[in-house]
Amino acid sequence: MPFDIPVIETRRLVLRGPAPQDYPDFKATFSSYRSRFMGGPLNPYEAWMLYAAEIGHWQVRGFGMWMIHDKATDETYGMAGGWQPAGWPEREIAWIIWPGAAGKGYALEAAHAARRHFYSNLGWETAVSYIDPKNLDSIRLAERLGAKKDHEAATIDGNDAVYRHPAPDALKDSQIAHGIDMEIAHYADPLFKPEGWAID
Repeated sequence: MPFDIPVIETRRLVLRGPAPQDYPDFKATFSSYRSRFMGGPLNPYEAWMLYAAEIGHWQVRGFGMWMIHDKATDETYGMAGGWQPAGWPEREIAWIIWPGAAGKGYALEAAHAARRHFYSNLGWETAVSYIDPKNLDSIRLAERLGAKKDHEAATIDGNDAVYRHPAPDALKDSQIAHGIDMEIAHYADPLFKPEGWAID
């Protein structure tokens, strides 16, 4: 029986389940250097298999990765959501942004909304992000989301760092949550021009 993937709206974005028409952007990203910290670059067959897995994950687990769409234009910017394929010790909050959409806060906004959905609607009490230690942009993003390195948590293969997200009670009405909302508001301001490294 098909799983009805929920739709989430944020200030700038609409998160919808992955669809066939979104595949070209996914393939281009996972065939590029951008995916080097997520098992890529992939050949066309590997990219197709992974995209099929993204869609099927919703059916198997009841949660998964959303495609990130611009609310005004419907352009896609990347993916964010939950991920726990076979062999993952815990449920993960993950993200990837297409190369041309990086540095505009889309991953922060989408991951924040996805986590809120998992906590509020699915009853998650914890979540982690498995990050390549060389992926400094994703580490910074995890830290901006309030996640901290968990040295005691099981890794996927011993080569990844585990960042533990704040529990629902710790996040509710917290300085971290308010800070995320303020940062998203800054990115939404057309006059806001972030300086320094390009962060998602």
